[in-house]
Amino acid sequence: MDLITPGSGLIFWQLFGFLGLLFILIKFAWKPMLAALEERESSIENALKAAESARNEMANLKADNEKLLAEARLERDVILRKAQEASVKMIEDAKNDALKVTAQQIENAKAVIETEKKAALTEVKNQVAILTLEVAEKLLRKNLTDQKAQKALVDEFIKDIKLN
Repeated sequence: MDLITPGSGLIFWQLFGFLGLLFILIKFAWKPMLAALEERESSIENALKAAESARNEMANLKADNEKLLAEARLERDVILRKAQEASVKMIEDAKNDALKVTAQQIENAKAVIETEKKAALTEVKNQVAILTLEVAEKLLRKNLTDQKAQKALVDEFIKDIKLN
């Protein structure tokens, strides 16, 4: 039973060695270990705070990005609408200008046609007058070659004058 129950001297020396080791650990190792644990705890706490603030900042940035995207979409829609309105206005203006130019060209063409028509009628009248004079001259020359025919024609003209 000697092996199971240790002697009092052994217990004393083991207790003395344990207390000496405990004193040395408390004196030299305990404070640095506690300081290291506290430092680690504070760094973990700071890291958690930084992560939380980063998460909040990311949420804010995401909300800002969504807001900017919505504003950009609205601005794009406004620009597209204005561009569409401008293109419709330009097309309408071009149509109106084309109609005005076409109407002016038609009026000019009508004026040219009217002028050409009058010129042609004048030319025809002149030609008819010339032909009439030529025919009358030929008839008068043929009919008035002798003295008797001339006297009869003059008498006939005098009768017509008196009747009128």
